[in-house]
Amino acid sequence: MTPMGFYDDLGARRLINAATSYTVLGGSRMPPEVLDAMRDAAGGFVDMHDLHERVGAELAELTHNDAAYVTPGCAAGIVLGVLGCRTRGELTRIAVLPDGPSLPDEVIMHTAHRNPYDPAVRLAGARIREIGNIKQTFDWELAAAIGPRTAAVLYVAGTTWSAGVLPLPDVVQIAHARGVPVIVDAAAQVPPVANFWRFTAEEGADLALFSGGKELRGPQASGLMVGRTSLVEAARANGAPHQRLARAMKVGKEEIAGLLAAVRRYLLLDHAAEAREWQATCVAWLAGLADLDGVRCVVEPRNAAGAPAPRLRIDVDAGVLGRDAVAVAAALRGGDPAVVVGGGPGGVLYAEPEALEADEAEVVLWRLRAELGCAATTARPVNRPIGRDRPIGSSL
Repeated sequence: MTPMGFYDDLGARRLINAATSYTVLGGSRMPPEVLDAMRDAAGGFVDMHDLHERVGAELAELTHNDAAYVTPGCAAGIVLGVLGCRTRGELTRIAVLPDGPSLPDEVIMHTAHRNPYDPAVRLAGARIREIGNIKQTFDWELAAAIGPRTAAVLYVAGTTWSAGVLPLPDVVQIAHARGVPVIVDAAAQVPPVANFWRFTAEEGADLALFSGGKELRGPQASGLMVGRTSLVEAARANGAPHQRLARAMKVGKEEIAGLLAAVRRYLLLDHAAEAREWQATCVAWLAGLADLDGVRCVVEPRNAAGAPAPRLRIDVDAGVLGRDAVAVAAALRGGDPAVVVGGGPGGVLYAEPEALEADEAEVVLWRLRAELGCAATTARPVNRPIGRDRPIGSSL
């Protein structure tokens, strides 16, 4: 495992991330190509408007979209996207933000799509109008909700949020018939790589937003907005380096360079091989825990965000083990080395391989066995790969 001198010097505890690329865990690891691009960009000055335009043009071409824009994270992309839909980039509208009485100030969301990132809509001076319930939504509910105050429909992509919502193409058809744009929050929806253009070019959404600091392995404080040129430009008109409402949501030249490098790299990866590596790790974990009492494991095909990346589900029987899944997760995080896993309701843990380096996968298995009841008989592993012959996510 790579020494983490910076954290050691500060006395900050190093974590092995067997959950996923959560912001609270620092996002993802940036590969050399991304770090090199950021370092190069940091060494000089540039007109930021010009840089945004040039990088946006290349990102649009790479992702098969009309336009693209680098944002300081996906949540900031929601703010900027909603501001773009509210103002359409018109300076007379931008000037009266955030509470201009003449501006549309409602964003429609499915009830089942409500999530902790809702405040991004309110930061743009809008309020959320819900449709449907957590089990079902009818097309007439969306049609009835659209009115003169409607700025946009915000749609959250991914199977995690799919229960009881209208299909995106239906949402687009209903909204566009009434002149209302559709924004897709697709923060963690790569893989698959085709999602870069599926939501927009194929299914008709006006904007799609992706995190730069998750599976793309770009800078944590970066995001990617793609879609219709007029709305991408309208969003950009509200942000830095303009001195306007979203000026505080500044993305630096380093993050812009890093995100472009990350997208270039990601499009060249062998994604099928990467998925096979993740699957091999999950299968190895499954086999390594098979002899434990009070533990039942299964490999699931999708990760916490609903993207097609496998993970290991671990059901913990507290009656057999003497402690529940929450206590096991706390022990994993409090041990040495500290391992973070995901959790769910009903005594469930999730181990995900996406954010791991090759030599960490076996350490995760060792720590799982130790905390699930085998501490006395489980030997600490040497630093060697498990189920793969190259680091996760490395280029071929």
